[in-house]
Amino acid sequence: MPTYEYECRKCGYRFEKFQSMKDDALSVCPECGEQSLKRLLGTGAGVIFKGPGFYCNDYKKKCGKPAGNADGQDGKK
Repeated sequence: MPTYEYECRKCGYRFEKFQSMKDDALSVCPECGEQSLKRLLGTGAGVIFKGPGFYCNDYKKKCGKPAGNADGQDGKK
């Protein structure tokens, strides 16, 4: 769930609200009680994983090498 930033047009009060994307935007200022809130545009903090193998940099085990012991041997003879 994203965090939205709001600002009151009457009193200038700014705050953040953790809301579902399905929730309606807030309209009543919690500071002055006026119905003058506007939701501000944010930069967002989404993460997008694209392409094959994005996980290769995220694990100790090297991609493309079989799992085994430290010297590269898997114990099979």
